[in-house]
Amino acid sequence: MSFLITAPEAVAAAATNLSGIGTAVSQATSLAAASTTELLAAGADEISLAVAALFGQHGQAYQAVSAQAASFHSQFVQALSAGAHSYATAEAAAAQAAAAGPLDGFLNLINTPTQLLLGRPLIGNGANGAPGTGQNGGAGGILYGNGGNGGSGAPGRPGGAGGAAGLFGNGGAGGIGGDSTTGNGGVGGAGGTGGILFGAGGPGGAGGIGIGGLGGAGGAGGAGILFGSGGTGGAGGVGLLGGGAGGAGGRSGFLELFGTGGAGGQGGFALDTGTGGTGGTGGAGGLFNNGGAGGAGGWAVDGGAGGAGGTGGAGGLLFGHGGPGGAGGLGASGPNGTAGGAGGAGGNGGLFGSGGAGGAGGAGGLSFDDNGIAGDGGAGGVGGAGGIFGSGGPGGIGGNGGGAAGQNAFAGNGGNGGNGGTGGLFGPGGSGGDGGGGGNRIDNSGTPGKGGVGGAGGNGGAFSSGGSGGAGGYSRLVAGAGGAGGNGGWFGSGGSGGTGGSGLDSGSVGGAGGAGGNAGQLVGWGGAGGAGGMGATAGAGGNGGNAGLIYGDGGAGGVGGLATNSNGGTGGRGGNAGFIGNGGTGGAGGNSANATKSGGAGGAGGNAQTIGNGGNGGNGGSSGTPGNGGAGGAAGNGGIFGLPGIDGLTGP
Repeated sequence: MSFLITAPEAVAAAATNLSGIGTAVSQATSLAAASTTELLAAGADEISLAVAALFGQHGQAYQAVSAQAASFHSQFVQALSAGAHSYATAEAAAAQAAAAGPLDGFLNLINTPTQLLLGRPLIGNGANGAPGTGQNGGAGGILYGNGGNGGSGAPGRPGGAGGAAGLFGNGGAGGIGGDSTTGNGGVGGAGGTGGILFGAGGPGGAGGIGIGGLGGAGGAGGAGILFGSGGTGGAGGVGLLGGGAGGAGGRSGFLELFGTGGAGGQGGFALDTGTGGTGGTGGAGGLFNNGGAGGAGGWAVDGGAGGAGGTGGAGGLLFGHGGPGGAGGLGASGPNGTAGGAGGAGGNGGLFGSGGAGGAGGAGGLSFDDNGIAGDGGAGGVGGAGGIFGSGGPGGIGGNGGGAAGQNAFAGNGGNGGNGGTGGLFGPGGSGGDGGGGGNRIDNSGTPGKGGVGGAGGNGGAFSSGGSGGAGGYSRLVAGAGGAGGNGGWFGSGGSGGTGGSGLDSGSVGGAGGAGGNAGQLVGWGGAGGAGGMGATAGAGGNGGNAGLIYGDGGAGGVGGLATNSNGGTGGRGGNAGFIGNGGTGGAGGNSANATKSGGAGGAGGNAQTIGNGGNGGNGGSSGTPGNGGAGGAAGNGGIFGLPGIDGLTGP
């Protein structure tokens, strides 16, 4: 069997060429008509007249035949052109059918009944919402299919929600809120829920920009159902008078193993007087996975404070850890700086999970003018609580204070560190966050900022220890004190105190060390006191924590700080013992770098109660010649069945 191959382009070109030939022949025939159909006789005799008539009749006959040939030629060209068009149409139809695939007809067959009865197909993705309408995305196929994306909002209007998935598939993304030039931005659309069996929730839509008002809030992320992560919350919109809040992250699927709850959306930036938007809350975990991170707070650009970070999502009910809190937004810089936003709290852990870390505080804004005031750093977020078998989350660090560039200007103070989260029944408390550093000055006539105080350690559960305190923030003026150690549970020890912050200038004061945490009510050791910070005037060491009532030693006192222009820092007192146990050792006095000053005095030793020895006193700090060494600390008293401690030595 033979086959005919036809190129539609070649047939169309041939038809065009034939049409041109026909036109040329018709023009030539028309030009010859006058000279061949109306001949004049050569003379007046009958023969000449007969010859002229004969030739004229031949010319007229030729014109008649030419007209018939032209008609046939025109019909032939039209037929050839129609054939080329038919070939091209057939070829395009064949290509479309090949692209559609053999399954389209089958899908149309099975989708039509469910589309008519339930308004959604059995298999296939949902339709996207039209842009600029805020239309919701269509639901995905009942069996398989992703949800459609929500349409973006009209000016100042909300975006459409993302469509839900079927049994298998991801939720659609929420539509972006509409921007507004005269008012508030539109709210972002919520993300669609993920597939009932498998599939992640869709992300929330971002909030719209508010040129004449507030930025729109971000849309919430869609939830996972069984196996699937939660969707991310939408970012808050930028606003002239304040940023929009970030959207909350979606909850994770109940049985999801690897994914997490959706992260909260970032808060929107504030362009003028308002504050940055608050970060969105992280989505909760299911049974086995972690909560989502809180969104970061929005930055302030001019005049407003930074936004607070979002709270971390709760961990899964059984094994999930809490999500970390979001960082606070930066304060605005200008003639006067503004404060940074506070860090978000960490999420609580599940049954076997730990609490999430607190978010860091935002840095304060800078001041550029004379007599200006810079912004303070934001406080660190509190750590999340641990589950029954989980530890508390660490507190967030405080934000640094803003610097001051002008004369007689005031730099910002550092933010305080966040407290550590409480431990579970068998979990220790979280450590406190470090305090933020005080802002610096550029001109010597300015005033530096103070350092932030370290966060306190979280208390331990009934059978666990307290967390350690955070370190104090540095400063060229007054450094921050260390945070206190957390208390132990019924059978737990106290946490150690945080180190005092360092003073960095000739007139600075070092931060005091944090006190050690007390042990639990029954059994446990007291926490050690934190060391004092160095400075022109040194910080004192923190006192040691007391032991449990029945059994345990007191905590050691913290060492006094190094002084550069005064007496060394005093050592901390040792903690008292329980019914059975020894008193804690007193902290050593700090040294002095100024030969005309004395070393710091040692701390007193802790007392024993019934069975045990008293703690030794701390040794005094040293000083150069002709300065004096610090006095040694007094020994602690011994118990009824114990010896007193030894007094500390005088420093050299």
